Amino acid sequence: MTTQTETRTRRWQSTAQALQLGVGLQVVCLLLPLLDLWFFGSIEGHVQDAYPEWGADDVALDRNAIAITLVVIGVLGLAGWFGALWAAKRDRGVRATVTTLFALGMGTLTVVAGVGGEPYDQYVPLWLGTTILLVMALPAVTALLAVWFRGRD
Repeated sequence: MTTQTETRTRRWQSTAQALQLGVGLQVVCLLLPLLDLWFFGSIEGHVQDAYPEWGADDVALDRNAIAITLVVIGVLGLAGWFGALWAAKRDRGVRATVTTLFALGMGTLTVVAGVGGEPYDQYVPLWLGTTILLVMALPAVTALLAVWFRGRD
């Protein structure tokens, strides 16, 4: 019994390490919109630039909507990282789980970083969307490569 558990843990060790890194970086990316609300104010400036005629209350509503959307997406991403980590620890559908969550996560982050509408070029400020996308791409690509190109036992 201990041999099987040890082999199972060792089998996906590099994948699990990449997923653990992803959890940590996801927490950082989850805090970025909150830090922006409290300290930087770039989301608020972004909304004011798009709607110069709006009052402070309207700007605050749109700013909060953007920040809450980013936090909700971050929480969903964190759940995805934990789900993939659970699959790697249990040796259950690891490749399918990691590959599916990679596609969903990177697709979502690409849309968040790039989609805009009138009068926004992007709904999320460029620096924030790009930072989150790039920071999360590092462990995601590492986990994907680890799950598909792991060493043979």
